[in-house]
Amino acid sequence: MTHYYDDQDLERFKDIGRYRPDLFDSFMNYYQGVMAEGTLTQREKALIALAVAHVLQCPYCIDAYTRVSLEMGSNLEEMTEAIHVGAAIRGGAALIHGLQAQKVAAKISI
Repeated sequence: MTHYYDDQDLERFKDIGRYRPDLFDSFMNYYQGVMAEGTLTQREKALIALAVAHVLQCPYCIDAYTRVSLEMGSNLEEMTEAIHVGAAIRGGAALIHGLQAQKVAAKISI
């Protein structure tokens, strides 16, 4: 093995359920329900998933939702914009926590 993440593992995802198929089936039922067409289209959900995959830095999810987004008709401009939305939200979330550091510093300084 030359790297930690093996793209072949994505095809083996169902193997996660080997020891607790009941839990895996419950997850898959939930997942399929969430990703089904609803108020949001499957295309929109794929773009959201792609952005989240980048924020979580999951290479398997990035691979999967890049493919799904393309299959649902998204293009690289839309996908890149979705990734930037995720990055901006993550960046803002990191920055807002800076207030915690300011509060602690203020307590120590007093």
